[in-house]
Amino acid sequence: MKIKSILVFIILAGLLAGAGFLLNTRYHLFKGHSLVVKTNVTKDIYYCPMHPNFTLDKPGECGICGMKLVKKETNHVKHAGTARQERKILYYRNPMNPQVTSPVAMKDQMGMDYLPVYEKETGVEAGGIQISPERQQFVGIKTEIAQKRQLVYQINTVGKVAYDPELYVAQEEYLQALKNVQATQKSVLASVSQQSGSLLSAAEKKLLLLGMNKEQIQELAKDGLAQENLYLPSKESTAWIYITVYEYEIGLVKVGMPVEAAAIAFPGEVFKGKVLAITPVLDAMTRSVQARAEVGDPEHKLKPEMFVNVKINVDLGEKLSVSEEAVINTGEKTIVVVTDGQGNFYSKDIKIGQKAQGFYEVLDGLSDGEKVVTSGNFLIDSESRLQSAISGEHKPAGDGLASDSQSHKHGQ
Repeated sequence: MKIKSILVFIILAGLLAGAGFLLNTRYHLFKGHSLVVKTNVTKDIYYCPMHPNFTLDKPGECGICGMKLVKKETNHVKHAGTARQERKILYYRNPMNPQVTSPVAMKDQMGMDYLPVYEKETGVEAGGIQISPERQQFVGIKTEIAQKRQLVYQINTVGKVAYDPELYVAQEEYLQALKNVQATQKSVLASVSQQSGSLLSAAEKKLLLLGMNKEQIQELAKDGLAQENLYLPSKESTAWIYITVYEYEIGLVKVGMPVEAAAIAFPGEVFKGKVLAITPVLDAMTRSVQARAEVGDPEHKLKPEMFVNVKINVDLGEKLSVSEEAVINTGEKTIVVVTDGQGNFYSKDIKIGQKAQGFYEVLDGLSDGEKVVTSGNFLIDSESRLQSAISGEHKPAGDGLASDSQSHKHGQ
């Protein structure tokens, strides 16, 4: 009886020891598993390349334009929580109005906490992003150097061979008024001489309004003959062409510029000449002025009222310029994406001038020698704007290199 009791005790002790060992093992196993789960949980973000502020946590389409969403890459940076703990807080901003800031943590009138704005990570310009060489190759990023180039702007417009009997008659009136002035110079009556002078002045003003300049009027007075080729073919070896110059190109056309005219009646033939005058009054209906050019026509091929295509080459000189592919026009501003060659990219506002030969003239915002992106720049600018939106910064990447902290004072 005593032996049976001892055996039962030994069996119970063994069962208890085994159960304890099993529970301890499972406890440590589950504990380690929970740590692994916590450290490996990540959340993917998908955004619209056209509207970077539209994001989802799963693949889909943009709710604004319907474009397929693109997954945002992590760029192998530190965990967001760890990075923010290490970075310095610059100031706090109102969650509903980012322009209202405070140097200390506080709540708004609705009881919402102000959001912290952290300093930028070192190595990347304000508003910029960093892209690895592998990803640059995958996206197909291409760059060029902003530099000074000799630019020639070409105006392509239309014109017609002059048929202008009104101007011919005005020239005859001017010549007749000039003869009257010369004939009355020795008149004893001052009123007669004065009246002749007034008529000559009025005739000269009419010629100016019709498109002749001072030099042409002086030449007309010297020759003493009106230009018959203004309304009929003549023996002269030149022809007059009236060229339409639209308002946005008026500032480029100057007297003396060479012109080339071509008529469909004579394919492959070019009639060369130069601009001799520009009418001083803008046509309100067509928003254009007329430039009067005289071109060579020794064989009298050009007939009055014949239409011609005209080219005027405008030498802009040596200008700082970038390829048209490098320029992003948002409608509100003009942007280029620049890089330091170390994998850092950021957007920059610029002012552009004329577009010539596939290049834009850069008036402000860019320096000679800076490297700009010509391919993949749209995606880079969208990515930088997306990162700004996700991080809660109120200043978009395209706003240049200015600091995010415009004011550390609490707004009223």
